Amino acid sequence: MCSPSAAVTEAGARTAATFAPPVMEARRWLEGVSFPPGRPLINVSQAAPTGAPPEGLRRAMAEAILTDTAAHLYGPVLGLPALREEIAQTWTRAYGGQVGMAQVAITSGCNQAYCAAIATLCGEGDEVILPVPCYFNHRMWNDMAGVRTMPLDTGASLIPDPGAAARLITPRTRAIVLVTPNNPGGVEYPPATIAAFRDLARAHGIALILDETYRDFHSAPGAPHDLFADPDWDGVLIQLYSFSKAYRLTGHRVGAIVAAAARIAEVEKFLDTVTICPAQPGQIGALWGMRNLTPWLRAERAEILARGAAIRAGFGPLAARGWRLLGAGAYFAYVEHPFAAPSDVIARRLVSEAGVLLLPGTMFMPPEIPAGARQLRIAFANVDRDGIGALIGRLAGFDG
Repeated sequence: MCSPSAAVTEAGARTAATFAPPVMEARRWLEGVSFPPGRPLINVSQAAPTGAPPEGLRRAMAEAILTDTAAHLYGPVLGLPALREEIAQTWTRAYGGQVGMAQVAITSGCNQAYCAAIATLCGEGDEVILPVPCYFNHRMWNDMAGVRTMPLDTGASLIPDPGAAARLITPRTRAIVLVTPNNPGGVEYPPATIAAFRDLARAHGIALILDETYRDFHSAPGAPHDLFADPDWDGVLIQLYSFSKAYRLTGHRVGAIVAAAARIAEVEKFLDTVTICPAQPGQIGALWGMRNLTPWLRAERAEILARGAAIRAGFGPLAARGWRLLGAGAYFAYVEHPFAAPSDVIARRLVSEAGVLLLPGTMFMPPEIPAGARQLRIAFANVDRDGIGALIGRLAGFDG
């Protein structure tokens, strides 16, 4: 987690409390660098699908734009009722618990779902426990909201320890945040670990925010946890979800928050103030996808899992050079490099010397935890298995 931006701002401005957007910063490293035809850039910096959604989904969106006047108007602040109800029914089946439409809100992407959740929980100076390495936008929003981030070091396993989290809880703690499958670590938190964090949060009267942006690419064939099977789940759990990865809708910004109906009413205040309503075309696409793309999404999941397997199986040349694979799953591999230079320096050198763009661990770790200087994130979901082989070859050939 980088230092606050040095951009010229008014004293005390909220945006000055945090750092520059890491993905945008990394893209600037490409300026002035050319890549020969025989060695094009391998871009594994951002976790976003680059292909278009399936044709049927695009046609459903296009037809709505052409024929449905309502698709161009303000919609319900909490999202289209049909999409909210579809999520409620799907979640009830998938997780083995009861979820109702009143417990679902649609947001303009999962980042907004996180911002809304924090807005309903925290005031100035409150605290949120964030396992690190962490998703940087969570830290950025905490900074800009005046919320203190309490980093929970996950060590070499990248799995957070509930006992260590308990020691960070203070009277100002309002939530614990878990992301599983994890960004940036790629690890999947065991169901027992997730349940233990639920119990910890409940015992202290705080919220468990569970970000499952990558749930569609979990390796488990069934539900990744049983939290919704608890009849009182909404007394502690706030779940976040994204349609961006499942249906390639990144540019349409469709996410969701699942929580107690009373909290959803508070979320409505936030959404009405920030965006008034989520955009209609993306919601129409997400609803069509949920109703029609189950086999297609199953194949997408299989391909992503195969790419993760290719990372694990092909890591030998890097291991022989002193690299360590800390985690690999969903969209990500998280690795430790063997070089003396810190990861932010290594990442910039990899652009010109190896034709690889990835993100350094310093973008996911607070400065006081030195492990970030040895770590790198590889977002491999947009690189096929041949490309993964080429990536490993380039990294193995880099001399640091």
